[in-house]
Amino acid sequence: MKAVKIKKNGGPEVLDIEEITLRKPIKSEVLIEHAAIGLNYIDTYHRSGLYPLMMPSGLGMEASGIIKEVGPDVSNFSIGDSVAYAALPLGSYSSHRIYRTQNLIKVPKEIDLNIAAAIMTKGLTTYYLLHKTYPVLGNETILFHAAAGGVGQIFCQWAKSLGCKVIGTVGSEEKIKIAKKNGCDEIINYNKEDFAKKVMEITNGKGVPVVYDGVGKSTFEKSLECLSVRGTMVSFGNASGSLDPINVPKMLQPKGLFFVRPSMGQYLGNNQELNEAAKTLFEKISSGKVKIEIFKKYKLDQIVQAHKDLEGRKILGPAVIIPN
Repeated sequence: MKAVKIKKNGGPEVLDIEEITLRKPIKSEVLIEHAAIGLNYIDTYHRSGLYPLMMPSGLGMEASGIIKEVGPDVSNFSIGDSVAYAALPLGSYSSHRIYRTQNLIKVPKEIDLNIAAAIMTKGLTTYYLLHKTYPVLGNETILFHAAAGGVGQIFCQWAKSLGCKVIGTVGSEEKIKIAKKNGCDEIINYNKEDFAKKVMEITNGKGVPVVYDGVGKSTFEKSLECLSVRGTMVSFGNASGSLDPINVPKMLQPKGLFFVRPSMGQYLGNNQELNEAAKTLFEKISSGKVKIEIFKKYKLDQIVQAHKDLEGRKILGPAVIIPN
């Protein structure tokens, strides 16, 4: 059995692969043999120290696999079940893992385990953004930053399935094709155009009721300009760096804007919420309303290169790590 560990924060070079020996699962636990591990930008935040961890630490939030052993009081899962998860504690970067059943989801037979691992964090994030943080109406025009990214590719398809008109931003001409393929109605290259000005043109000066922004520092102020009166700014990531302090009277008050900084734990904090979200996600996948193509597969011993590619913007779709 192997697991990726970090003993200090830093660049991809701090990622080490260690041989591990796991104990037997106890109360409400199972032993999972991982089939695939999801690769997410948030993993780089944990590794770098942007989101501080106690050291030493495992890494990774999501994976799929097969249950090999169950704890003595586990009744809702069995040996041989296909399962997936996307939740703390960290440690999915491993070949095997002891995991609590309260955060575990059964994967339907029609869902490939590689797909399940690739979509848990991104798909569940999309679910709470669209259905909980700001529940969209079918006729709304919405703005999503980094539309060609891992979350963006799922989000834009999902929003389209709900009847939204989606304006997406991207950072290169290459990514315009990806965003268009995944459902964006309007695409803006924010490195070539003033996206706030373009959004106001598209909406005839009205602005959009909601901006979903996982980019952070570089897009924040312009995003506020895109919002209509009483609009909602949903900031859920820091790909370009953490936000500066917000001047509420200057930035939010003039248009009566709402600002929210959501995370998965706030919306999927118990088993009922988690299963409701997973059911909706799997239905979107199995119905074909959200199509997933794995962009790249890495082996566990390629984890350093995977993080270099992730931070170098070379991963243009869902990617997974194959541990065995």
